[in-house]
Amino acid sequence: MFGLSKDKEFYELFERAANNTCLGAKALDDLLQNYPKDAEQKTKKMKDIEHEGDQITHKTVEMVNKTFVTPLEREDIYELITKLDDVLDLMDAAVSRLSLYKIPYATEHSKSFAKILVRATETLLKGITSMRKIKDQKEIFDCCIAVNTMENEGDVLLHKSMVDLFEGKKDDPIYVIKWKEIYEDLERATDRCEDVANIVEGIVLKNA
Repeated sequence: MFGLSKDKEFYELFERAANNTCLGAKALDDLLQNYPKDAEQKTKKMKDIEHEGDQITHKTVEMVNKTFVTPLEREDIYELITKLDDVLDLMDAAVSRLSLYKIPYATEHSKSFAKILVRATETLLKGITSMRKIKDQKEIFDCCIAVNTMENEGDVLLHKSMVDLFEGKKDDPIYVIKWKEIYEDLERATDRCEDVANIVEGIVLKNA
């Protein structure tokens, strides 16, 4: 019974982390779609979500170190929880840059990145929740494939964002530098979503 209880606790932590990452994406989206309205308050909300992610990650790693037999390979648990945390960290970094750089308005490209991240994190949450019934592979694989597609959308969007940035604002290098960093944070967040999907897919293949 002890082992079953611990197994359940690990899956609950995965789901908490995935749900928290999804909340972070929605907070990012809310901030950018309405920017700069209530930006200070919404930036704090994003930071609070990021801190919650850190706590979930810390608790999961601590459990791995204290549990004799884990439900999944230790390396897989560590990779899954830390990559989810990376998604949050990168979204939080983008939000922090908006404040640090005193960005006056959000671009349409940044809003599009936020929409991709909401869809990707919602899909990851669905896939990670399905891991409790890991024998049901199709739903999980479908989620992973969908996230990979969204990451490709992020790549395309980054290319378009950079072209528009360097062509449209070439006479304002400071503006270019600021938004280049924000776009890259957002695109890297979509990359980490794909990393999470790949980890989940690998876990299913090993444990089905």
